[in-house]
Order: sequence, then C-alpha cells, then structure tokens
Amino acid sequence: MASGFELRTFSYIDILQPQTTGFLQTVASGYQPLEGMACLYVEVAPGMAINQVTDICLKQTSVQPGFMIVERSYGMLEVHHFDQGQVREAGARILDYFGLREEDRLRPVALTSEIITGIEGHQAMLVNRMRHGDLISENQTLYILECHPAAYAAIACNEAEKAANISVLEMAAMGAYGRLYLGGDEANIKEAERAVLAALKSISGRENKAVSE
Repeated sequence: MASGFELRTFSYIDILQPQTTGFLQTVASGYQPLEGMACLYVEVAPGMAINQVTDICLKQTSVQPGFMIVERSYGMLEVHHFDQGQVREAGARILDYFGLREEDRLRPVALTSEIITGIEGHQAMLVNRMRHGDLISENQTLYILECHPAAYAAIACNEAEKAANISVLEMAAMGAYGRLYLGGDEANIKEAERAVLAALKSISGRENKAVSE
C-alpha cells in the first residue's frame, strides 16, 4: 500500500435505484446523480488525500462528482455516470495511481442490524424528524444498519431497494460509521435485511477491526 495512504472504502454501485437516487439528490453538494446511473464511492485516509483522488477521476474520465467530503481523518468521494465503463475506469485510475488493488480496501462490518416491528407512534415521529428521505408510519417495521467504514451504507441501501418494497428513510455514508434506516412491512424489511447483509459480506478486503476502534 502507498506510504501514508489508506484505502478504506472502494465500492461500485452498478445501477442506482429510484429511492436511493432521490435520497442522494436531497443531500448531494455537487452534481446530482440520476436514476440508472452507476457510481463509485471511495473513502481514504488521511482526509486531504481525497483531493488527489478527485483530480485523477475528473481529469482522466467523464464521471461527475456528487460528493467530496474532506475531514481530518477521512476523505470521501462519490462519482457517477450512465456509462458503467467510465465509472470503473475512474476506479481503475485511482488504484493504479496509488499502486493498490480493490482488495486493499477495508472489508465492511455490520456493527448493528436491527429490526423493530410495529413501531410506536412517537418513535415514528422521532425518526421522521431526522430523516432526509421517505416517511415511516406508526405500526410499520423499522430497520437500522450501522456499518464501518461509513461509505458502504450506500451500496447497502441500493441493494435493499433492489430486493424489497421498502422506504428509504435515512442514509449516512460519511463520517466514522455509516447508518441506514428503512421502513416498510415486516416481510419486506426482513428481505431487505438479508440483501443488505449479503451485499456487505460479498465485499472482499483486508481485516477490519472496527469494533476496537
């Protein structure tokens, strides 16, 4: 691995689903993605290194940036395009520049995967006040994921939407830990949870000691 550079998240999303896309459009600080686009999430340490990552992507491919978050510890970039080849090329150029492989990323860990059935009205109110996405109603089922690194929450959200008829309430894919809140009926939420955990398990990488961080 390049000296002083850590690849934390490296995650392709093949086809952005409608609600995931709409959610990203509410929070994107750059170019908003459109439904059906492919996208790439990259998270690195130290945070300032994300500026170099962004420079590589934008100069050498046609991808558009949706987010560039620069924090002291970590930096995160999301880029997207309708051409999956352009998105994959952006990822390849990043890895080549830093002398890395996809497998040098951190393997995602689900720290919390929790289902709450028949949500009480006041809890629904609290969730609805903090969400950027859809609403949850009293007596629906709530799903909560906490994952590490944070940016893997995005692919978890997209895969949940592919698998089940759910509502995307909130998705935080930046910071120390990622979080995902979904709502719906119990059967669909259980199917969404299976899809989320399967997606995270399928991502290879180096050992992640998130629990001890």
